[in-house]
Amino acid sequence: MSHSTQSVTQILHDWACGDQSAFNRLVPLVERELRRQAARYLRMEETGHTLQTADLIQEAYLRLLDAKNIQWQNRAHFFGIAASLMRRILVDYARKRQAKKRDWTRIMAAPTEAPVGVIENTVDLIAVNEALDRLFRLDPRQGRIVELRYFAGLNVEETAQVLNVSARTVERDWQVAKMWLREEIGRR
Repeated sequence: MSHSTQSVTQILHDWACGDQSAFNRLVPLVERELRRQAARYLRMEETGHTLQTADLIQEAYLRLLDAKNIQWQNRAHFFGIAASLMRRILVDYARKRQAKKRDWTRIMAAPTEAPVGVIENTVDLIAVNEALDRLFRLDPRQGRIVELRYFAGLNVEETAQVLNVSARTVERDWQVAKMWLREEIGRR
């Protein structure tokens, strides 16, 4: 385990034990990776998306501060939780945009001026989120693997470490989950 990983793990432990200053020590150690995750998420969004990387990270920080009783395991666990929060933030944002667009189409007779693909991309993000939620209900470990691998960008070994399973189990479940999600989203 690298010095940075040990430091993050210790700071997370301190934070979970009530050390309020731990969060301030944590931020500089995780900022770069959170920016990478947030930028990756936002690249998947349609052009013209108004949420910025800094906004997404700020909202994730706020939600992390509100999260109580998390027993942080390690650095990878932290980034997995952060990825999950960012996914939920973007889905909430997409739902709000979709609701506003529906309201707008009721007001305007010809909504053809909207950029091509905007509504479809918003619906796609929501469809992916709904399919992933269904996968979590069917097989929580596979859902968590998708979240950690795809959304958090963890590799097989890091994912195995967070879930306390073998790398082979992660690889197998990852393949099955990807096929299931493709099929599920394709039906919609």
